[in-house]
Amino acid sequence: MTNASATGPDDAPAALPSSLQDDASFRLLVEAVEDYAIFLLDAHGYVATWNNGARRIKGYDAREIVGRHFSVFYPPGDIAAGKPQCELATATRHGRVEDEGWRLRKDGSRFWANVVITSLRDARGELIGFVKVTRDMTDRLRLAELQLARELSAHVQTALEHERASIARELHDDLGQQLAALKMQLSLLDTTPRDACIARQALTQIDTIIGSVRRIAAGLRPPVLDDLGVFAAIDWLVCDFRRRHDLAIRLDIEGDEDGFGASASTSVFRIVQEALTNIVRHARADEVRIAIVCAHARCKLTIDDDGRGADISRPRAAGTFGLIGMGERVRQLGGVIEFRSGPGQGFGIVVDIPLNRPADDATVGQ
Repeated sequence: MTNASATGPDDAPAALPSSLQDDASFRLLVEAVEDYAIFLLDAHGYVATWNNGARRIKGYDAREIVGRHFSVFYPPGDIAAGKPQCELATATRHGRVEDEGWRLRKDGSRFWANVVITSLRDARGELIGFVKVTRDMTDRLRLAELQLARELSAHVQTALEHERASIARELHDDLGQQLAALKMQLSLLDTTPRDACIARQALTQIDTIIGSVRRIAAGLRPPVLDDLGVFAAIDWLVCDFRRRHDLAIRLDIEGDEDGFGASASTSVFRIVQEALTNIVRHARADEVRIAIVCAHARCKLTIDDDGRGADISRPRAAGTFGLIGMGERVRQLGGVIEFRSGPGQGFGIVVDIPLNRPADDATVGQ
């Protein structure tokens, strides 16, 4: 922390005119404000008055700060660049200066501040000091950063769905067709009995590869999701998990999917897909119950398993983003998501989203 002797002028702090220091109405007005730091500087930048808002925002009591140079509020980099003196010079020339940037509290912590410095002159036009008004904008900055991060997350998810759809089409249409053509050519070969045996083995391997390609392509983005809708896609997904993982899954669907837009369809499908993947990897469950109820312009999705559960009150392990991703998808749809679990109590997910939202008109993954 820098003090006045290190950063301010060599002159001692000048006293402000008594008319400014003794004006009762002015003092009452300034002292009543707690959302803004409002204080006076003398002509050289030394703090001359201090209000409750300044104490709350910056952390100094009046006796600790009055008489010190106002550069104490600036980060070292700004001090080295001469920013405090530059702002006073600008306010002197133009009457005022406004700035936003990082400032320091008494404890050394930073906050994002909106600062307005206005010059004060006497009746003869002589500079007598400055009024400095500071507002803590940290919450607003964090909110803007959070909104930007959420918009970026939505953009990334949309781009990812497009990329998945593109790769799935390439696998299914291009590679799948080439493998099918290769299979056809092998079947037409006129070979010896020995070569015929090798050909049959090759055909069997090609069938296996074609099956893997179709499974991978469907996992990236199943065509049924775009062709037949989200309910049919979830039914296909459930059947695939039953077959591949020998998992008992009960699926109940009530209502219709008329209110689902592209983004809602994709998000609900991905939530079910992520939940089933987590169950297979971690839950050690024997049975899963999935219920989807659509009524009154809302959709409620419930997924429960009878696995080992988890302590959801504990911080998540680094690098685990499955539940976070689910929550972000639901938030983007304007819905709410709840996780219910405990050690040995299985794991439950409850999602409630509105349907027919304008945001759903986006062609995610198309």
